[in-house]
Amino acid sequence: METVPHESSSAAEPVLVPLTVLSAERASLVDGLVRATATAPETPLLDGNAPDEQVAAFLVGAAHTEIGFVARTSSAERALAIVAATAAALCGEDIRAALREPDIEFLRGLKPPAVRALREVLLAVESDAPDEVARGLGVLAT
Repeated sequence: METVPHESSSAAEPVLVPLTVLSAERASLVDGLVRATATAPETPLLDGNAPDEQVAAFLVGAAHTEIGFVARTSSAERALAIVAATAAALCGEDIRAALREPDIEFLRGLKPPAVRALREVLLAVESDAPDEVARGLGVLAT
């Protein structure tokens, strides 16, 4: 059996291997979500002040389409409920329960892919009081 000698004319170079893993960019539920009311959004519009049954029916449909929607409300509390209900619709959970009692800890704990999925469906919350609504949604910031 013939052996082939290793090339020994050059010294082996060390290979640098990182010992830490860079974390993926954190997706945000709230950054850029709230905006002032526009005249005519180009996507479906959810009246956030509609009764829970109507909002739930809208969200069931929205969760199964490739087109996102814009929600319109002047209430920070209702905006939070809509974010929670949108997450519930995407997860197959109880939309009406999420409208009544948003689970803030669950929403804060969503992984980046889930946050991105939610934001692809809920494109914006429009409001005549965007600063107030944005402050109310601040509880979701991590």
